[in-house]
Amino acid sequence: MASSATRRTASPPAPATPAQTLAPPRVGEQIQRLRMERKLTLDDLSRAAGVSKSMLSEIERDKANPTIAVAWRLTNALGVSLDQLFASQREHETIAVSGPHDIPTLDGHDAKYQLRVWGPIELAGKFEWYELTLQPGGALVSNAHEPGTREHLTVLGGSIEVEADGERKRLKTADTARYQADVPHAIRNAGKTEAKALLIVIHG
Repeated sequence: MASSATRRTASPPAPATPAQTLAPPRVGEQIQRLRMERKLTLDDLSRAAGVSKSMLSEIERDKANPTIAVAWRLTNALGVSLDQLFASQREHETIAVSGPHDIPTLDGHDAKYQLRVWGPIELAGKFEWYELTLQPGGALVSNAHEPGTREHLTVLGGSIEVEADGERKRLKTADTARYQADVPHAIRNAGKTEAKALLIVIHG
């Protein structure tokens, strides 16, 4: 359990802050580094995580980004937490602020979707929330999650079709769908323009 950005210029440009100069987290490089530190081959990690060798190779070369489910399996196999994979180390703060480059982003290039992981990584597998962006023709297709899992999807813009266990519903902006996610399910862009939604996953 998925991208374009419009840039605006200003004159004169504001000085860059440390947060603006940070690069987005490179998940593939992190996975490769952890694998090599443990003296594991691609075959070793592929078998341990239940992820195909070809997919793992693409992830390590940053040609593909893992879904949360795949990242979860890889971190378990490597003996680290998702927090260690995605997040930089921070001192404990009363109010912790995450800048745009601190938010993990998962891309499904061929499926034309992007998922921004807004929920804290330590809640992954329990309670998750995402900003889902779907390009025209894009779809986030998922296998059944663990029993009792439900998803709540609110359309922020565009038109989206939700399918769960063979039933389909079309949603417009400001509509919310709540459905079982312990069955095969899919979220599709049903329009001709980009669509955005807030996706909340509550695991069983």
